[in-house]
Amino acid sequence: MKVVLTGKDGQLGQALLEALPRNCQVIATGRDQLDLSDPEACRRFVEQHQPDWLLNAGAYTAVDRAEADPERAQAVNAGAPRAFAQALATTGGRLLQISTDFVFNGAQGHPYRPEQPTNPLGVYGLSKAAGEAAVIDLLGPGRATILRTSWLYGPVGKNFCKTMLNLHRQNAAAGQPLDVVADQVGCPTSTIGLAAACWAVIERGVGGWQHWSDAGAASWYDFAMAIGSLGQAAGLLEQAAEVRPLPAAAYPSPAQRPSYSLLDCLSTRAALGLNGRHWGEALVEVLARIAADGRDPATTQLLLPNPPPNPCR
Repeated sequence: MKVVLTGKDGQLGQALLEALPRNCQVIATGRDQLDLSDPEACRRFVEQHQPDWLLNAGAYTAVDRAEADPERAQAVNAGAPRAFAQALATTGGRLLQISTDFVFNGAQGHPYRPEQPTNPLGVYGLSKAAGEAAVIDLLGPGRATILRTSWLYGPVGKNFCKTMLNLHRQNAAAGQPLDVVADQVGCPTSTIGLAAACWAVIERGVGGWQHWSDAGAASWYDFAMAIGSLGQAAGLLEQAAEVRPLPAAAYPSPAQRPSYSLLDCLSTRAALGLNGRHWGEALVEVLARIAADGRDPATTQLLLPNPPPNPCR
């Protein structure tokens, strides 16, 4: 099976390559190989390689910057998926589009099901929702898969977990507390688990709208607390900083974020034959990987498919 992968240098892209099934031949691209803001280049790439699947893990993920740069956000997050789908409609391949909980507005107060209508709050979510709509319109749910995820982090790349490790270290050494948003609720999701879900989608041929996150629920405050305590247990921190809850209103940002963005993953777990792990268990694995790799959490600066919403100060 031939798979074209975009976003190979991002944290999800690296996890996907590490978990590559033996029966897959992957053509992996990053920004140096394929400009996702160029729709004609995207179409040509598909026509040249004619993959069985295109796994689009690349994205414009700067949520706040997108408010001032909507054209580029739309080009990458909506234009590229549309161009891929247009080409695949001719070549006969299928598309797995990675999307985000930001396509929902967070107002309903219980987990969002895959089939629910989208209602984004900002430019980033609007651009991702437009990409979803384009690939479904052009390929249909039989040949297109929308896999939404939330609060992604992993052992490599720039993400909330690694940022928190640094801030715990710095603030604990300075004797200063760490203030983190406590009234935005979702679920942290490990790139390791999401990568397994992506390959299961391809191997099983699952189409349509799907949701994947780790199990459970957390605020950014809960997540930061767990990173501190479990980071100590993993030997990554000598001491965790004091973490104090902060209302999102006290930390204004250009883009509005959903206050509640839990995803209902039950139907997707059944379709993929995968059990969901609690986010705390997944966090232990990620921290163990960081400790084993001996990497400084600040060394890698890569894009993430779904960035944290400026949850701390």
